[in-house]
Amino acid sequence: MRNFLSDKVTGLKPSGIRKFFDIVSEMKDAISLGVGEPDFDTPWFIRDEGIYSLEKGRTFYTSNSGLKALREEISNYIKRTQGISYNPYDEIVVTVGGSEAIDIGLRAVINPEDEVIIPQPSYVSYEPCAILAGAKPVIINLNAENEFRLKPDELLEAITDKTKVLILPYPNNPTGAIMEKEDLEKIAKIVIEKDLLVMSDEIYSALTYKNKHVSIASLDGMKERTILINGFSKAYAMTGWRLGYACGPKDIIKQMTKIHQFAIMCAPTNSQYAAVEALKKGDEEVEKMRQSYNQRRRFLMNAFNEMKLNCFEPYGAFYVFPCIKEFNMTSEEFATRLLKEEKVAVVPGTAFGDCAEGYLRISYAYSIDNLKIAIERIKNFVDKLRNNS
Repeated sequence: MRNFLSDKVTGLKPSGIRKFFDIVSEMKDAISLGVGEPDFDTPWFIRDEGIYSLEKGRTFYTSNSGLKALREEISNYIKRTQGISYNPYDEIVVTVGGSEAIDIGLRAVINPEDEVIIPQPSYVSYEPCAILAGAKPVIINLNAENEFRLKPDELLEAITDKTKVLILPYPNNPTGAIMEKEDLEKIAKIVIEKDLLVMSDEIYSALTYKNKHVSIASLDGMKERTILINGFSKAYAMTGWRLGYACGPKDIIKQMTKIHQFAIMCAPTNSQYAAVEALKKGDEEVEKMRQSYNQRRRFLMNAFNEMKLNCFEPYGAFYVFPCIKEFNMTSEEFATRLLKEEKVAVVPGTAFGDCAEGYLRISYAYSIDNLKIAIERIKNFVDKLRNNS
């Protein structure tokens, strides 16, 4: 019998994020700091609206683009937070999480042999989604010396006559890096000069700790060449509700909606009703969670400083990205031994790109009590390695 599998699909590497977590689930007293999932419950008023929508029998399909009321609230939210005006009727599509928006956004714009520039370390879905869309991924290796920010010279060096899309993953998963307005202005100038499209993944935009997030789509000349992606999973603690959205030029959104129509039909209806309430009333709850994350961020940075473990300071998302190069072992080896010897699960940096060898992603979307226990175990492990060297 012939091999019925797709070469393109079998050639993809599985996500490196969850490799250790089957082990963790069966390991007594283990602590996982690996999954980027808020430890907060979805705020009650959001859950209540989801329950109410079920009680009212709102279990029908919505329009392919999403509930009109939700698209209107997304438009209001983007205008309120970023100063960008999107028409809710033809410039916004509601998706099954931000991940679907990445997938259908790339499929809507890519032709064979187009190139997609992907700065790394970054979220695990960008490269496989580009490949599945038929593009050639072009990787830019970011570095800690530049605070993992994308620099203009790095972008210019990566651009060819086949480049079509730049993925802009800020605030960044896994590093916690941000791009400020002056950084984005330099990138936007090149994007316009080279006639590129930007896919700006802003899923962590509400979780910044230095300055307010600035979207590249808010800069002059950039709205018409940007697909802005966001969602409800991180800021509103709604990971399991599976709801995201994309905003962009209406001709691109039209084609994204077509793919969404054939593949998905619509995002979950009760999730959409709940999300309307999240956008209307959720600013205060998001701010409380942001402050809690910031407390945890400062705790971890102080702990790493005390154990003399090098870690640049992150100003976005809810991850730290400490460097473990001094121990002369791979990230995979370090993470494996840490789990086996101290029962703490973290993610090797290489899950987010080869250039992240020598780093670990540690999520602080966990209680401060668990973080304190985990940090003590990490310190024990680090001390043991240094004493044995």
